[in-house]
Amino acid sequence: MDVNAAVAAAAAIAGVLTGVIAMLAFRWSERDQARPTRTSLHTDPVLPPGVDTVLSVLRSSAVVLDEADAVVKASSAAYALGLVRGGRLSVEPMLQMARDTRRDGEIRQVELDLPRRGTGRGEALAVSARVAPLGSRLVLLLVEDLTEARRIEAVRRDFVANVSHELKTPVGALSLLSEAVMDASEDPEAVERFAGRMQIEATRLTNLVQELIDLSRVQNDDPLEDAEPVRVDELVAEAIDRCRHAAGTKQITMAAGGTADLSIWGHRGQLAAALGNLVENAVNYSPARTRVGIAARRLTAPGGDHIEIAVTDQGIGISDKDKERIFERFYRVDPARSRATGGTGLGLAIVKHVAASHGGEVTVWSSEGQGSTFTLRLPEAGAARDRAQQHPALDDEAGRPADPSHDTPPESAAYQTLSAPEVHP
Repeated sequence: MDVNAAVAAAAAIAGVLTGVIAMLAFRWSERDQARPTRTSLHTDPVLPPGVDTVLSVLRSSAVVLDEADAVVKASSAAYALGLVRGGRLSVEPMLQMARDTRRDGEIRQVELDLPRRGTGRGEALAVSARVAPLGSRLVLLLVEDLTEARRIEAVRRDFVANVSHELKTPVGALSLLSEAVMDASEDPEAVERFAGRMQIEATRLTNLVQELIDLSRVQNDDPLEDAEPVRVDELVAEAIDRCRHAAGTKQITMAAGGTADLSIWGHRGQLAAALGNLVENAVNYSPARTRVGIAARRLTAPGGDHIEIAVTDQGIGISDKDKERIFERFYRVDPARSRATGGTGLGLAIVKHVAASHGGEVTVWSSEGQGSTFTLRLPEAGAARDRAQQHPALDDEAGRPADPSHDTPPESAAYQTLSAPEVHP
């Protein structure tokens, strides 16, 4: 009996202990499930309602950080700029700003220059970063890319400085010449000489102002708003007539050739100005008793036929280092010759903008001492009209960039016109 009683008591005690252990294990499991784990902190949605939608429509790069500096949400633009790598904010100054804002709740903003990663160009990426608290535990970082805005501002400053310098030269000359006329009022020959110089400077000032107006117009206007089929033969004839006096003074023969009855779809005034600038440059930079050839032809391309207008001269040519910059505003290959011919350095910049706004390009082949060939390549009337109807808004820089370097002379009918007799429109 004693043995049986002892066994029963032991079994009862074991059952009680098993029940207690099972109950404790169940309570512990419930507490463990209710406790937030490190994984759940990052996988469960923790953004306040509506914030995710707002961030998705922002143009700025957006990054949301939690209390452990881990990225909870990041826009695709943030990844594209290289701000987020491996789930962490990779820019240390921005990370420090986020920590300071999390500590005191103050909104902070700073502009930074970040290195471009993976480009190998060493250019800085200008950004504006703004950090603000988002709720009690999160921090919102908004980053705006200012690189393009700074580039445009630099171009504007350079343009204003160049315009000021170019305007100052003829205006100052007119002021000095007017004083010289007053001092030489008793000398008719001196007055006549100074008055002639004043006319030259006044003409130069007029040309500069007009080209500034033309450049502003081609940059701001949409050439396809008033587009029409423009006959290439008429553009060539107008360009030749525009430069006939200057060419006659230097005994330069102008000859036209190539394929007839071609048309371009675009703004007639802008196209005439672009081709006129090319022919005028060819005449101004050619020696006396030489030829300038203008020829047009059709090029078949998969995306639509193009019209190619080439202007070839037998002038001084352009060096390789100058070919890379001749389409820049106010850049002159030979400043002394430009002053003598009244050049402003804006003609080729206008040509480039007109070509780009019409969906084309302008290229140059040149060899020092052998002359130059400028080629204006534009879509033919039918192809350009169809493209305009499909894409009404064309950007000024939408055309292919001008490639100023050709190792071999282009195959153009303009070369044949150099030996042809003069053609009178």
